[in-house]
Amino acid sequence: MDHLFIIVLGAVCAGFVQGLSGFGFGLTAMSFWAWTLDPKLAAALSVFGSLTGQIIAAVTVRRGFDWRRLAPFVLGGLAGIPVGVALLPALDIQVFKAILGGLLVVWCPAMLLATRLPQVRFGGRLADAVVGGIGGVMGGLGGFTGTVPTVWCTLRGLPKDEQRAIIQNFNLAALAVTMGIYATSGLVTRDMLPLFAIVAPAMLVPVLLGGRMYVGISDARFRQIVLALLTASGVALLASAVPALLNR
Repeated sequence: MDHLFIIVLGAVCAGFVQGLSGFGFGLTAMSFWAWTLDPKLAAALSVFGSLTGQIIAAVTVRRGFDWRRLAPFVLGGLAGIPVGVALLPALDIQVFKAILGGLLVVWCPAMLLATRLPQVRFGGRLADAVVGGIGGVMGGLGGFTGTVPTVWCTLRGLPKDEQRAIIQNFNLAALAVTMGIYATSGLVTRDMLPLFAIVAPAMLVPVLLGGRMYVGISDARFRQIVLALLTASGVALLASAVPALLNR
């Protein structure tokens, strides 16, 4: 019963974050689930919940879509996903969380506190594709597809609708492929299906509420929310990973 409560609580909080920001389900949910669930189960639930949230968001929040801006991210992500899935069985999940959490805790507050965010102009579509590839690898590792592309789009200084459209649709494509690979490779088992049936309804209303709030916020406020959420996710990842590493 304790595990079910944690699964529902993680799905509710992560659903709201994803509805508001267009990303972050995996990071938020893992801050709850990584404490008590098997890493493979947590990864499967994270990918499933992220995909479900993106489908809901794609139907309810549709602004700023530009296929030409999106394509490099998607192509890079599709190339990176199989790499992440292949690495998952051999991954030390605690080390991965500690590294990712440390990067988020250091970098995102610096961006949040800066009076003017640096804007990246170089690289063009090739750089976007590389970032998408990194997002794909992280998606294969557990549904973290949006983290690096979100930071990159923030550094690009994109308007909030354009940024959300890129991240939302990139995540949708990447997570659909990741979930398919999980299912065909045996990472998703029949025992997980009842938990999928719990996660989906638990996150439905929070995703819709988050999407409703998104519509009324400014570009500047959106960037602040995104960076604050990434920072909080980094703290949560460190809080779960560091004690486990110290106890080894």
